[in-house]
Amino acid sequence: MKGPGLFSDIGKTAKDLLIKDYTSDQKLTISTSSASGVAVTSAAVKKGGLYSFDVGTEYKYKNTLIGVKIDTDSNISTTLTVAEILPSTKTIGSIKLPDYKSGKLEVQYLHHHASVASVVALKQNPLVEFSGTVGAQGIAFGAEAGFDTASGTFTKYTAGIGLTKPEYNVSIILADKGDTIRASYMYHLDEKQKSSVVAEIVRRFSINENTMTVGGQHALDPQTTVKARLNNSGKLGALLQHELKPKSILTISGEFDTKALERTPKFGLALALKP
Repeated sequence: MKGPGLFSDIGKTAKDLLIKDYTSDQKLTISTSSASGVAVTSAAVKKGGLYSFDVGTEYKYKNTLIGVKIDTDSNISTTLTVAEILPSTKTIGSIKLPDYKSGKLEVQYLHHHASVASVVALKQNPLVEFSGTVGAQGIAFGAEAGFDTASGTFTKYTAGIGLTKPEYNVSIILADKGDTIRASYMYHLDEKQKSSVVAEIVRRFSINENTMTVGGQHALDPQTTVKARLNNSGKLGALLQHELKPKSILTISGEFDTKALERTPKFGLALALKP
């Protein structure tokens, strides 16, 4: 359903261009699926000198999706997603064992001109989060808040506005209880959105700090995309992503400090295979 989307969607497109798929780790992911609705995903990650592995499975039946993932730390993560219990709603329940207090229940309601989402921790004196968004014709206004019922205090409150058009995307978000303001602008250089540029400015009032990041991406061909970003601290990152075959993607990324070239650059490699 078309609408303003969730509050978390405000500014997400620009944020993804600057952050998504950049990594300094080495990761291999293998996914398989069957006609019966069962999908299995295995992943191995090397981060620094540490290795981790996990295997997960998902089963989809009509409007229900069940997911279970087990990792090398003996954690078992389970997620149950049910769509349309009530019209235009999605309900998500999750828990990460052996931490029985990690259970959460999330309910989303999406309408043509509004959306509401609420997350409640399934424990005594839970944390409660609530967000709402209204809008139309590409304009969205939203806010979110988190409340700790144990202490009776707000853990966060955030407000934002976003404007989305076919050729550009603008957002302004006031976060961290009013301590941080984040503004972003993304512009597509062509109608097919093969080339895009983005700029983001973040102001933290409590420490009097400004951070500006610019970036861009360009599709060299239908299978290959390059991205780059640079912030005012001199951190330069670049990324190459190539689709080896349908749904099998190789990502190579790197980052180095232009103001400290003697430091060792960071490199990352991710290979996602789907036979």
